[in-house]
Amino acid sequence: MSFYRGRKVLAVLLISVLLLTTACTPKTPGRFDQVQQESSKQKKGQAVAKTATQGSEFNKFFPKSGGGYDRVYAQEKKGFAEAKLKKAGKEVATLSISDTTSTPDAAAKFSKSTKKIAGYPSVEQGKTQSAILVGKYQVKIQSKATTFTASDRADWLSKFNLDGLAKLK
Repeated sequence: MSFYRGRKVLAVLLISVLLLTTACTPKTPGRFDQVQQESSKQKKGQAVAKTATQGSEFNKFFPKSGGGYDRVYAQEKKGFAEAKLKKAGKEVATLSISDTTSTPDAAAKFSKSTKKIAGYPSVEQGKTQSAILVGKYQVKIQSKATTFTASDRADWLSKFNLDGLAKLK
């Protein structure tokens, strides 16, 4: 009988040691842990400021349809509104207005601008995007078709109601 009792005590002792060592060892990070941490950090920096303008407020400043082009509203949320510009049923550009209150880096890039469109500082972003800063608002056009050039983007930027947008608080 004492032989079985000794085995039980030994088994309980080994299980206790096993539980103690595995419970106290630090968990090695899984393959998704680093991505989760980076994603969480980005979300904290991407929050929309409480003072950001509602996206629906921007719609009245977009250029009207005409000249063979159709403006189709695509998205609006706090601090942002977007419309698609279509010609002959095909999307040629994306038009957007965003409140830079939430993204100060977006406004900072205009500080070194030497070019102006309709009197407002402008920047080219790559080969497909043009933007201007109107007060705290970034007005941007991104070409979706190769036929929609930087000159077209500049022309369409000046078609926004920029003076009205400048008065928006």
